[in-house]
Amino acid sequence: TEQAAAVAGGIIAGILLFVLIGITAYLLWKKFCHLLSYEKLTSPVQTTNANAIFQDQSASEIQLKSTSRSRSIPFIIPPTLHGRDWVNLTNEEQVQEESDPYMTPHSGPRSSFHSLAGAYVVGTINPELYKFPEDKSETDFPEGNIGRLWFSIEYEQESERLLVSLIKVRKLKPPADSCSPFVKIYLLPDERSYLQSKTKRKTLNPQFDESFVFQVSSKMLLQRTLKFLVYHVDKHKKHHLLGQVIFPLKNETLTDDNKLVLWRDLEKENLEPPSEYGDIQFSLSYNDYLGRLTVVVLRARGLKLQEESHAASVYVKVSLMNHNKLIKSKKTAAVLGSPNPVYNETFSFKADQTELDTASLSLSALQSIKGEKTHLLGRVVVGPFMYTRGKELEHWNEMISKPKELVKRWHTLCHSM
Repeated sequence: TEQAAAVAGGIIAGILLFVLIGITAYLLWKKFCHLLSYEKLTSPVQTTNANAIFQDQSASEIQLKSTSRSRSIPFIIPPTLHGRDWVNLTNEEQVQEESDPYMTPHSGPRSSFHSLAGAYVVGTINPELYKFPEDKSETDFPEGNIGRLWFSIEYEQESERLLVSLIKVRKLKPPADSCSPFVKIYLLPDERSYLQSKTKRKTLNPQFDESFVFQVSSKMLLQRTLKFLVYHVDKHKKHHLLGQVIFPLKNETLTDDNKLVLWRDLEKENLEPPSEYGDIQFSLSYNDYLGRLTVVVLRARGLKLQEESHAASVYVKVSLMNHNKLIKSKKTAAVLGSPNPVYNETFSFKADQTELDTASLSLSALQSIKGEKTHLLGRVVVGPFMYTRGKELEHWNEMISKPKELVKRWHTLCHSM
C-alpha cells in the first residue's frame, strides 16, 4: 500500500507540474503575441529613445520643425501601456507613473522628450479638423459696406415691453479719420421720440452693450419697425449720419423665452426730399434656371395720405403684366397710419425668359379707410423698352444682366393710371 501511495503521489505531482508548465507557456505565448502586435503596428515608424534624442539634438530639432510645418500633433502609445491589452482597458483603470520602469526621476529641469522615452508613435492628429466653425459675420463684409450693427430683441408678454439690446457696430466709414459714434433707436411709425446710446470716443468698432425698453401692446407689436441711426460726432459737436438699419418686427416670433440676436448691414439714408407723391424702394431678381421673377417690396416714404389717422392702412399691390393683360397680382400686409411704411415682403412670379421682352411689373401704393373707397397714392411701372424709360428701364435691364442677384433701387411714384 505504501508503494501504491508513493506511485499515486508521483503521478499527481507529475500532472500538476505538467499543468504548471502549460500555464506558464501559455502566458509567455500570450505576452509575446501582444508585443508582436505592437511591433506590427509601429513597424513603419521608428521607436523614440531618450539616449538617442539627447545624443543627436540637431536631428530632433529638424523633426520638430517639420512637425510644426505640417501643423499635426503626434499620437503615441505611452510607455505605461507597453505590454498591456490596452483595447480592454476601462475608464476606471488608473495608470501609475511611479511603477513605470521607463520613466526617469523628477529631478532638475526636464525636457519634453523625457516623457516620450520608449514611447511608440502610431500616427498624427490634424487639429484643423477639430476647429469650431468661424463666425463669418465678423469677417465677411461685402464690397462697399459702410458698417455692420449687432442687436438683440425680446418681448415680455405680461408687461408688454419690447427689450432692445444694442451690442456693437463694426467697420464704420466716417467722413474723417477719427470717429466718435452713437446710435438713436426709433420704434416706427413714431418718429418723434427715440432712445439714444452713449457716445464711444475715437473708434470705428464701438462696443455698446446697452439695453433699451419700448412700451408697446402685443396687438400693435407686429405693426412696428425698429430703426437704428448711427451718427458720428465731430470735434465741433456736429452730428453726421453714417448709416441706418430698418428692421420690421412682423416677421419675427417674439416671446418671453425667445431672445433673438441679430446683425444687419448699415444702409445710407436717402437724403433727397420725397417726390410729389412719394417714393418706393424695392428689389428685383430673375432666376433664369427656374424662370422665376422675384420682387421684394422694402419701404415707401413721403406718401400723401388722404386722411392721417391710425384707421387708415397703406399697402402695396404688385401686378405682373404681359402686354396689357394682367397675369397675377399680390399685395403686402397693410401698415396703419404711416406715410413712411416699411414692408420687407417678397413675392415670386412665374415668368419664362422669352416673355421678359413683353412683360412688366406695376407697383401701386394704396390707402384703404374702413367704410370708404380705396385711394391710389402712387404708382410705378418697371419693364423693358416697350413700356418704360429712365430709371425704371435701367432697373429692369440690370435685373436681367445680373441673374439670381437682388437689385435694389428707389423709384418715384406718379399718380397716373
